[in-house]
Amino acid sequence: MSTALTMPDAQSPGTQPANPQTSAMAAGSPPQPMRLTRRQKAAVIVRLLLAEGADISLSSLPGPQQAELVHQMTRLRHIDNSTLSAVVEEFLAAFDSNGLSFPGALEETLQLMEKHISPEACARIRKQAGLSGYADPWARISGLDVDVLLELVENESIEVGAVVLSKLKVSKAAELLGRLPGERARRITFAVSLTSDIAPRVVARIGQSLAEQLDTQPDREFDTGPVERVGAILNFSPAATREEVLESLEQADADFAMQVRKAIFTWANIPERIDPRDISKITREVDQETLVKALAGAQGEDEKVVDFVLSNMSKRMAESLREEIKDAGEIKPKDAESAMTAVVITIRQLADDGEIFLIAEEEEDD
Repeated sequence: MSTALTMPDAQSPGTQPANPQTSAMAAGSPPQPMRLTRRQKAAVIVRLLLAEGADISLSSLPGPQQAELVHQMTRLRHIDNSTLSAVVEEFLAAFDSNGLSFPGALEETLQLMEKHISPEACARIRKQAGLSGYADPWARISGLDVDVLLELVENESIEVGAVVLSKLKVSKAAELLGRLPGERARRITFAVSLTSDIAPRVVARIGQSLAEQLDTQPDREFDTGPVERVGAILNFSPAATREEVLESLEQADADFAMQVRKAIFTWANIPERIDPRDISKITREVDQETLVKALAGAQGEDEKVVDFVLSNMSKRMAESLREEIKDAGEIKPKDAESAMTAVVITIRQLADDGEIFLIAEEEEDD
C-alpha cells in the first residue's frame, strides 16, 4: 500500500495509540508492522473500505459487535504503510481460504436475488417453499411494505393483528399502528399485552397461514386501485369533462363515484384540504406568472380559493399579489384553468414528496 491510513481523530481516556517499533526505524531498517489484535485489524479493514468509498452494511452484526467496532476505530489513531499492508494481506489470505459464503436462508437468498430474477420466479419459489414449510414466513411478512401489512391486518382478527404487530420491528409496528383506525388500533394494542404466553408453534402457524394468503393473491398489473387511477385522470381533466364523467359514474355506480370524488383534488379543494401554514411552501414552488393567472382568473366559487391563499401569506406578499392580479386584467377561462391545473400539479408533487400533507375529507354522516 502506498499511503498510510489515518483513523478518526478521537481517543478514549487511558488508551494509547498503537506505536511502530521505533528502534527498527532508528537503526535504518524498514519499520516492522504494529502488533494489532483481531478486533483492531477488523477496525482497520472497515476503515480502509470506507476510505475507498465502499458501501458496506454492518447492521446485521450483533449490537455489541457493532459497538466494539466503533470503540476500536475510536482508539486507533494512525496506521503506517507496513502495518496496513500486513493487515490487508492477512485479510485477503483469510478471505481466500474461506471461499464464498451464501445466505443460508431462503428469504435472505431471495432478497439477494430478487433484482436479478423475475417477480414470477420469486413468487413461485416462495409459494413452493411455503407449501413445504421450508421458508420462514415471518421473515417474509416482516419485510412487507406497511401498505400491504395494513391490508393484511385489517382483514384479520384482533388477536392475529396483535401477533403481527409483535413480530415487526418497533419502527414499522409504530407506523402500522398509526395507520389503523383508532378503535381497531386500541383493541390490537391491548391484545398485544395478552401475547406473552402464546406458544411458538401457534405463532409459526399464524405466519404460515398469512404467507399462504399472500401466495394465493393474484398478481396485479397496477400499483394503485381503480379509485386512485380514475381520480388521478380526472384531476387533470377540464372541469366540464370531469363533472360530466362524475355524473355518469354516479348513475352507474354511486358508491364508486363518491370514492372517486374524495380521491380527486382540484383547485376548489384547496381551502378544505390544504393546511394554511403550507400556503407559503406552495406559492414558492409555483411560477409567479402562473400563480397570478390562476388567482386573477378565478370566478364564482373558485374565488374563495383566492381569499384563502391571500389571507394565509405575509401581508406584504399578499398586497403585492393583489396589485399583480389587478394589473393582469381579464384572463381567458382556458388560460385560467390551465394555470389552476399547474398549481394543483405542484401541490400534488409536494404532497407526493412529503413536503406537505393533504387534509383528509371528513366522512359524511349517513
